[in-house]
Amino acid sequence: MPKIVLTGGGTAGHVTPNIALMPALKAAGFEISYMGSVDGMEKDLIRSQKIPYYGVATGKLRRYFDLRNFTDPFRTIQGFTQARGMLKRINPSIVFSKGGFVAVPVVHAAASLHIPVVCHESDITPGLANKLCIPVATKICCNFEETKDHLPEGKGVVTGSPIRAELFKGDREEALEFTGFKGDKPVLLITGGSLGAVAINEAIRRILPALTDNFDVVHLCGRGKLDPTLHSREGYVQYEYVGAQMKHLFALADVVVSRAGANSICELLALKKPNLLIPLPAKASRGDQILNASSFEKKGYSIVLQQEQMTDASLMQAIRNLYMNRDDYITAMGTSPQKDAIKLIMDILCGLTGNITKNDGL
Repeated sequence: MPKIVLTGGGTAGHVTPNIALMPALKAAGFEISYMGSVDGMEKDLIRSQKIPYYGVATGKLRRYFDLRNFTDPFRTIQGFTQARGMLKRINPSIVFSKGGFVAVPVVHAAASLHIPVVCHESDITPGLANKLCIPVATKICCNFEETKDHLPEGKGVVTGSPIRAELFKGDREEALEFTGFKGDKPVLLITGGSLGAVAINEAIRRILPALTDNFDVVHLCGRGKLDPTLHSREGYVQYEYVGAQMKHLFALADVVVSRAGANSICELLALKKPNLLIPLPAKASRGDQILNASSFEKKGYSIVLQQEQMTDASLMQAIRNLYMNRDDYITAMGTSPQKDAIKLIMDILCGLTGNITKNDGL
């Protein structure tokens, strides 16, 4: 039985694509293990899948001054040593990395043991963690054709992002029971990603009276970001984070307001949910969400509202326009050449595994 180690963490976007791959990996006969950070959010998500989990030390390379920049490189070196020892014991045929800084020591440890590594880059331009992994990776899967311009010749493969099969099995009636809505209004779903988005949360709450005149509102606001004064507001429900119920909420939603993280927007595209994207501003990021959103806007999949230009009035108008023109966005998304990402990635993993000879150094 071939063995595979999955890695990635820090946000749900670095974990859920790995989870989406697991059924196909199991069906292909792979024995799966996972390497993540010692106490990261990925730990509980993976353990809930009944997959062996190994925690390693990890650091973060920041683009701003922080005293931890002087200590985190040593944590990464420690993580490399830990990962190398664990990989020797597990003896996998291949490693698949979804990114995040925890992946850096794992990927380099695998490369040092001559274990092939396949990375996945979700955004148009590679993030810093993946930039550190790309030189030693065998292949890099990506969502956008434009990404290949930023990768070494011959390494990039456009696969799309693995989408959890369960997201296509949502039940509107289950969602109505979960939310307590009557089903007599269109439903607006707001999500700022697994960590939430303070600016979006605050803006949505300011225009709630106008929103709930027209919509039932489901607000995924992020851990620690609930507003207790709004718990009993009619036509509005808020959750820190939703797990198994997410597929039902997607089935219920008529339109969606979202950040522009690559995995999130690929899910919206696959589900053909009309969406308003409010990308994370460049001053708070490396600008990847702005590029992702621009690509979707050019293809007619999304409306984009930059956070710096967001006012209460512009946000309300954008949501109204989105709902009024929702059929146009559904039609455009229906023309997407979205590939079967899981099949394409599995073809790569199985192909590399089939050509591996056991390394005597393990």
